[in-house]
Amino acid sequence: MTNQKLLAEFIGTAFLLVGVVGSGIMGEALAGGNVAIALLANAIATGCTLYFIITTLGPISGAHFNPAVTLAFLIRREIAPGLAAVFVVLQITGGILGVWACHVMFDLDILQASTTNRTGIPQWFSEVLATFGLLFAIFGGIKNKPDAVPMLVALYITGAYWFTSSTSFANPAVTIARGFSDTFAGINPAHIPMFVAMQIIGVGIAAIILPKLFR
Repeated sequence: MTNQKLLAEFIGTAFLLVGVVGSGIMGEALAGGNVAIALLANAIATGCTLYFIITTLGPISGAHFNPAVTLAFLIRREIAPGLAAVFVVLQITGGILGVWACHVMFDLDILQASTTNRTGIPQWFSEVLATFGLLFAIFGGIKNKPDAVPMLVALYITGAYWFTSSTSFANPAVTIARGFSDTFAGINPAHIPMFVAMQIIGVGIAAIILPKLFR
């Protein structure tokens, strides 16, 4: 069963990045310079991908696909530290391979580094809020309507692409992987550490507030 969990986290995170980066590339190519249309395509495709991977792989691994989610479950003592560490490694590795798969699909150079700047207090604060909101959706769903978690997460991220200035990365593995793509969804590698730090802060805030809300 453990091997199934590890494979599920690896494949699921890879597909998540295929959805995020691939739809960004396609959206930008077809939008004719209209960034709003490209972002809309990116958001919808990402939400669809999340619904698909959480529904199919959730019963196997819990469908983390996100070191922030894994950390949240570790704080709740619902995953062993050793397994959590392996999850995180596989999530990051799977995400990077998903990005490279997109580059192959769209006939781009496989090895890239993003030049898209994403930095500053507004975007950093957005990542704290986005990560907190994601965990809000997950743990609120688990408490009140477990079968709805895939839809809740998919809808939340689709919306958060639009209501956060950072476009809601909310995922350290996704953040790191997007640094390897100089395309619509990319992030300058120099700006990754602060995004990840803000996401971890979001987990910490959620660990304090959500248990009080969803007893």
